[in-house]
Amino acid sequence: MSDDVQLGFWRIATANPDWVAVVDPSGDEHTAGELLAAANQVSHGLRALGVSAGDTVACVLPNSFEFLALYFGALQIGCYFTPINHHLVGTEIAYIVNDSDANVFVGSGEHADEVVKALAEIEGIDADHLFSIGDVPGMRPLAELTAGQPETAPEGRTAGAPMHYTSGTTGKPKGVKRPLVDIDPDDLAALYTGYQSMFGIEPFDDNVHITGSPLYHTAVLLWTANSLHMGHKVVLMDRWTPQGMLERIDAHRVTTSHMVPTQFHRMLALPEEVRAGFDCSSTRCMVHAAAPCPPEIKRQMIDWWGDAIMEYYAATEGGGTIITASEWLTKPGSVGKAWEGFEVRVHDDETGEWLGPNVEGTVYMSLAMADFEYKGDKAKTNDNRKDGFFTVGDWGLIDDDGYLFLKDRKSDMIISGGVNIYPAEIESVLLTMPKVGDVAVFGIPHEDWGEEIKAVVQPAEGVEAGPELADEIMAFCTDKLAKYKRPKSIDFVPELPRDPNGKLYKRKLRDPYWEGRDARI
Repeated sequence: MSDDVQLGFWRIATANPDWVAVVDPSGDEHTAGELLAAANQVSHGLRALGVSAGDTVACVLPNSFEFLALYFGALQIGCYFTPINHHLVGTEIAYIVNDSDANVFVGSGEHADEVVKALAEIEGIDADHLFSIGDVPGMRPLAELTAGQPETAPEGRTAGAPMHYTSGTTGKPKGVKRPLVDIDPDDLAALYTGYQSMFGIEPFDDNVHITGSPLYHTAVLLWTANSLHMGHKVVLMDRWTPQGMLERIDAHRVTTSHMVPTQFHRMLALPEEVRAGFDCSSTRCMVHAAAPCPPEIKRQMIDWWGDAIMEYYAATEGGGTIITASEWLTKPGSVGKAWEGFEVRVHDDETGEWLGPNVEGTVYMSLAMADFEYKGDKAKTNDNRKDGFFTVGDWGLIDDDGYLFLKDRKSDMIISGGVNIYPAEIESVLLTMPKVGDVAVFGIPHEDWGEEIKAVVQPAEGVEAGPELADEIMAFCTDKLAKYKRPKSIDFVPELPRDPNGKLYKRKLRDPYWEGRDARI
């Protein structure tokens, strides 16, 4: 492939149609020309339905070639593209489809049960605008959208945008909607690839990106799309397993990925002889985000993959910070310094003042390339902004060198006897115990202290839950946590409620303990 080709998937694929762009979860390879032709047919099919710039295409699909064809087809004719978490139940899916004002909805036969339930609650979409990949009663095969449509580029191409919905750990999820810009889709894509350059990732350069988390996640889709916009091959996984990840890294000489700490933890849990059987020396930039990474887990990953381990902190709404492996070793626990051209600040919500170094407060970040609003929720949009910055409610401090340290999500902070306690710190300690597979820490009601610390533990594989394990965990904490930080009680569950991106739905665990109370603090 010629290195002088300009960036942007549609542009690169036109110039180099024979480049292998996608390896799907079954291992089948698809050229850039095949993906471009499929995307162009989607574009023509959507326009034939009357879909135009500013309209929304929503979908519930697994990681697949078809997902990417729908994405690139919708975006090059100015549509908003809303991928929906396929682990949601029918009524949750319907809420997002309705709230997004979707004109077209595409479902998956793999998730037919919940998609069918959603159809009963979806409003405002014509029946002939409902499509599926695989069999879903009440939906037309997606092939009917694209059949007979040209494989050539549509006229009047203009850039659309993803409209992701926030995870909704509190209240209903909200769409993050950015204003559309009348610009060539390839030109806008080329601008967004500058994000990857912050991590030292170059266009082409034999890069191979592996997508192990669901594409409905904001960052995962951004990294996957940007990889294709830079001429990289993308290897898709649909159901992530630690050994499956390592097998693909070895087989495809993977260079980049976007990961979460839970995946690190599960790979490290493999027997040493299993891990040693895979060659991961090709890795150059294996980025993690989305959840705090226990320091010991991160140290082990740096020992294993070296400088390839990088971390950033951002949100669907904007961002953010970045830190390399070498920086982290000198600033353990930090999520890095602000991206070039961006700024991170800490705010005292009581006094209304911006804070100086080493003082904890609410973390605010400058907005991304384009402004945004929470669709249909102007109050939330305004509440989360201040002086051109926005917050997602995280709590932390910035040290004298400009490095950000997150203490917790502000809403998760436990206040016991007037003392602020940060669950993330306790969780990081407990996760270093081999018999703990996963853990969530939060506050539960206490008549005298206001709240006391509860730990809900998912035992490691093969470990039996019970009083004996609880005693071992309590003893483990004795010399690792101050007394006021130690859990006062431990419950066990077979598996914590996390989504495939590693995000913990802590409310599902915490709410039963607060049942019947007016407040949860």
